[in-house]
Amino acid sequence: MSGLNGNTVDSGSSRTSSKPRIGVLALQGDFAEHIHMLGLIGINAVEVRKVQQLSEIDGLIIPGGESTTIVKLLGMFDFVDDLRMHVESGMALWGTCAGMIVIARELADPYPTPLNLIDIGVARNYFGRQVDSFESELSIDGIE
Repeated sequence: MSGLNGNTVDSGSSRTSSKPRIGVLALQGDFAEHIHMLGLIGINAVEVRKVQQLSEIDGLIIPGGESTTIVKLLGMFDFVDDLRMHVESGMALWGTCAGMIVIARELADPYPTPLNLIDIGVARNYFGRQVDSFESELSIDGIE
C-alpha cells in the first residue's frame, strides 16, 4: 500500500521501503523459479517458510506445485489463520497454478478444500491430467 510520501508501507508492519517486498511460499512447489524471475525484474523476493515472515512482506505468491500438498502443509505449519488475517488487512496475494487452486473461493473438485482468500472459482485439470498435458512425437536427427 502506498504511504503519503509514495513509499510502500507493509500492511502488517511499520516497515517502509521504495519497492514492495514480495514473499514466495517456499513449502512446496516451484518457489525457486518464481524468486529467480522476480529478481530478474528487480523485485526483492524472499522465500517464506515460517508464518512469522508474513509480517515482513508486502505481498505473497503461492507458486505452482501440488495443491493438496500445499493445503496440508499450510495447515500443518499453522499458516492458514495468519495468512487469512494478513490478506484481510490488505496484503497482496497471488497464486499460480496450484497456488491459484489453494487461494480460490470455489473449487469445482471435491479436494483440496480451498482457503477462500480470493474471489475466483477454479477447475483443476480442466484440460486433463498434467501427465498428458504436453505429449508430442518428436523427430530428432541422430536419435532413433
